[in-house]
Amino acid sequence: MTDAPDSSRYEIRDGDRLLGVAAYRRRGDQVVFTHTEVDGTDERSGLGSRLVRAALDDVRGHGRTVVPECSFVAGWIERHPEYEDLVATPA
Repeated sequence: MTDAPDSSRYEIRDGDRLLGVAAYRRRGDQVVFTHTEVDGTDERSGLGSRLVRAALDDVRGHGRTVVPECSFVAGWIERHPEYEDLVATPA
C-alpha cells in the first residue's frame, strides 16, 4: 500500500496493476476518507480490508485523525474497535 498524495488516495497494487484505492481529502490534521474501491475481478480475499488497515496505520503514524465519510471505512472501523481512537470528534 502506498500513499499517492498527488492523487489524494491510498493505493494497493500488484506490480504496475492498480488493485484498489481509498480516496481522501486532507483537512488540517484530518484525513477525510470519501470512497474506497477495489478490483471486483480480483479473487484476493480481504483486499479492501488490507488497504484500509494500512491506510489507517499510516494516518496513525502521522498523528492524524480520520473522518470516515466512506461507508466501507466507517464499517471497517466499527468492526475493528482498536481503530476507533482515530475517528475525529465533532467540533
